[in-house]
Amino acid sequence: MLEPTHQHETANYGTAFAIGIILNFAFVLIEDFYGWQTDSMALLADAGHNLTDVGGLLLAWAAYSVARIHANRRHTYGWQKASILASFGNAMLILLAMFSLAWESIQRIQSPGPVAAVTVMVVAAIGVVVNFGTALLFLKNSQ
Repeated sequence: MLEPTHQHETANYGTAFAIGIILNFAFVLIEDFYGWQTDSMALLADAGHNLTDVGGLLLAWAAYSVARIHANRRHTYGWQKASILASFGNAMLILLAMFSLAWESIQRIQSPGPVAAVTVMVVAAIGVVVNFGTALLFLKNSQ
Protein backbone atom coordinates (compact mmCIF):
# COMPACT_ATOMS: atom_id res chain seq x y z
CA MET A 1 0.00 0.00 0.00
CA LEU A 2 1.41 3.36 -0.99
CA GLU A 3 1.62 6.13 1.58
CA PRO A 4 0.48 9.59 0.55
CA THR A 5 3.43 11.80 -0.34
CA HIS A 6 1.83 15.13 0.50
CA GLN A 7 1.22 16.72 3.86
CA HIS A 8 -1.40 19.22 4.86
CA GLU A 9 0.35 21.97 6.74
CA THR A 10 -1.46 24.89 8.20
CA ALA A 11 -0.69 28.16 6.49
CA ASN A 12 1.43 30.70 8.32
CA TYR A 13 -0.56 33.90 8.46
CA GLY A 14 1.89 35.86 10.63
CA THR A 15 3.20 38.01 7.78
CA ALA A 16 -0.31 38.55 6.41
CA PHE A 17 -1.52 39.71 9.82
CA ALA A 18 1.43 42.08 10.26
CA ILE A 19 1.11 43.65 6.81
CA GLY A 20 -2.69 43.79 7.06
CA ILE A 21 -2.53 45.53 10.43
CA ILE A 22 0.04 48.07 9.25
CA LEU A 23 -1.86 48.85 6.02
CA ASN A 24 -5.21 49.16 7.74
CA PHE A 25 -3.88 51.26 10.62
CA ALA A 26 -2.17 53.61 8.15
CA PHE A 27 -5.49 53.92 6.32
CA VAL A 28 -7.28 54.68 9.62
CA LEU A 29 -4.85 57.57 10.17
CA ILE A 30 -5.45 58.88 6.63
CA GLU A 31 -9.20 58.55 6.97
CA ASP A 32 -9.22 60.16 10.40
CA PHE A 33 -7.08 63.07 9.20
CA TYR A 34 -9.28 63.84 6.21
CA GLY A 35 -12.43 63.22 8.23
CA TRP A 36 -11.43 65.92 10.70
CA GLN A 37 -10.16 68.25 7.95
CA THR A 38 -13.40 68.05 5.97
CA ASP A 39 -15.69 67.60 9.00
CA SER A 40 -17.00 64.42 7.34
CA MET A 41 -18.96 62.13 9.61
CA ALA A 42 -18.82 59.45 6.90
CA LEU A 43 -15.01 59.38 6.94
CA LEU A 44 -14.85 59.53 10.73
CA ALA A 45 -17.40 56.72 11.04
CA ASP A 46 -15.49 54.58 8.59
CA ALA A 47 -12.22 55.37 10.38
CA GLY A 48 -13.85 54.10 13.59
CA HIS A 49 -15.07 51.02 11.76
CA ASN A 50 -11.63 50.38 10.28
CA LEU A 51 -10.01 50.88 13.67
CA THR A 52 -12.20 48.06 14.99
CA ASP A 53 -11.03 46.01 11.98
CA VAL A 54 -7.43 46.63 13.07
CA GLY A 55 -8.38 45.60 16.60
CA GLY A 56 -10.07 42.53 15.18
CA LEU A 57 -6.96 41.65 13.18
CA LEU A 58 -4.83 42.03 16.32
CA LEU A 59 -7.21 39.83 18.30
CA ALA A 60 -7.37 37.26 15.49
CA TRP A 61 -3.58 37.19 15.22
CA ALA A 62 -3.27 36.65 18.97
CA ALA A 63 -5.95 33.93 18.89
CA TYR A 64 -4.32 32.29 15.87
CA SER A 65 -0.97 32.23 17.67
CA VAL A 66 -2.39 30.95 20.94
CA ALA A 67 -4.62 28.34 19.27
CA ARG A 68 -1.53 26.70 17.79
CA ILE A 69 -0.43 25.64 21.30
CA HIS A 70 -1.05 21.93 21.56
CA ALA A 71 -3.15 20.24 24.18
CA ASN A 72 -1.53 19.12 27.41
CA ARG A 73 -2.67 17.61 30.71
CA ARG A 74 -4.01 20.89 32.04
CA HIS A 75 -5.50 22.15 28.76
CA THR A 76 -6.89 19.00 27.19
CA TYR A 77 -8.45 20.92 24.30
CA GLY A 78 -5.37 23.08 23.85
CA TRP A 79 -6.04 26.75 23.35
CA GLN A 80 -8.59 26.39 20.55
CA LYS A 81 -11.13 28.48 22.49
CA ALA A 82 -8.95 31.57 22.02
CA SER A 83 -10.68 32.26 18.70
CA ILE A 84 -14.07 32.40 20.45
CA LEU A 85 -12.76 34.88 23.02
CA ALA A 86 -11.17 36.95 20.26
CA SER A 87 -14.50 37.08 18.41
CA PHE A 88 -16.25 38.23 21.57
CA GLY A 89 -13.62 40.92 22.17
CA ASN A 90 -13.97 42.10 18.57
CA ALA A 91 -17.75 42.33 18.97
CA MET A 92 -17.27 44.49 22.07
CA LEU A 93 -14.93 46.82 20.15
CA ILE A 94 -17.48 47.16 17.35
CA LEU A 95 -20.27 47.95 19.85
CA LEU A 96 -18.11 50.61 21.50
CA ALA A 97 -17.38 52.21 18.12
CA MET A 98 -21.06 51.99 17.15
CA PHE A 99 -22.27 53.79 20.28
CA SER A 100 -19.65 56.53 20.04
CA LEU A 101 -20.45 57.10 16.36
CA ALA A 102 -24.18 57.15 17.09
CA TRP A 103 -23.58 59.81 19.75
CA GLU A 104 -21.57 61.97 17.37
CA SER A 105 -24.11 61.46 14.55
CA ILE A 106 -26.97 62.65 16.74
CA GLN A 107 -25.00 65.80 17.49
CA ARG A 108 -24.28 66.31 13.78
CA ILE A 109 -27.97 65.98 12.87
CA GLN A 110 -28.64 68.99 15.06
CA SER A 111 -26.09 71.10 13.16
CA PRO A 112 -25.43 69.68 9.66
CA GLY A 113 -22.70 71.02 7.41
CA PRO A 114 -21.52 70.71 3.81
CA VAL A 115 -19.86 67.50 2.57
CA ALA A 116 -16.52 67.47 0.74
CA ALA A 117 -17.70 64.86 -1.73
CA VAL A 118 -14.52 64.57 -3.82
CA THR A 119 -12.33 64.06 -0.75
CA VAL A 120 -14.72 61.45 0.65
CA MET A 121 -14.74 59.55 -2.68
CA VAL A 122 -10.94 59.61 -3.05
CA VAL A 123 -10.38 58.39 0.51
CA ALA A 124 -13.07 55.72 0.03
CA ALA A 125 -11.32 54.52 -3.14
CA ILE A 126 -8.05 54.22 -1.21
CA GLY A 127 -9.96 52.15 1.37
CA VAL A 128 -11.20 49.77 -1.30
CA VAL A 129 -7.62 49.21 -2.48
CA VAL A 130 -6.34 48.65 1.08
CA ASN A 131 -9.13 46.19 1.90
CA PHE A 132 -8.66 44.32 -1.36
CA GLY A 133 -4.91 44.09 -0.79
CA THR A 134 -5.40 42.80 2.74
CA ALA A 135 -7.87 40.17 1.54
CA LEU A 136 -5.37 39.04 -1.11
CA LEU A 137 -2.70 38.57 1.58
CA PHE A 138 -4.88 36.07 3.42
CA LEU A 139 -6.17 34.42 0.24
CA LYS A 140 -2.61 33.86 -0.97
CA ASN A 141 -1.70 32.02 2.23
CA SER A 142 -4.84 29.88 2.26
CA GLN A 143 -3.91 27.80 -0.78
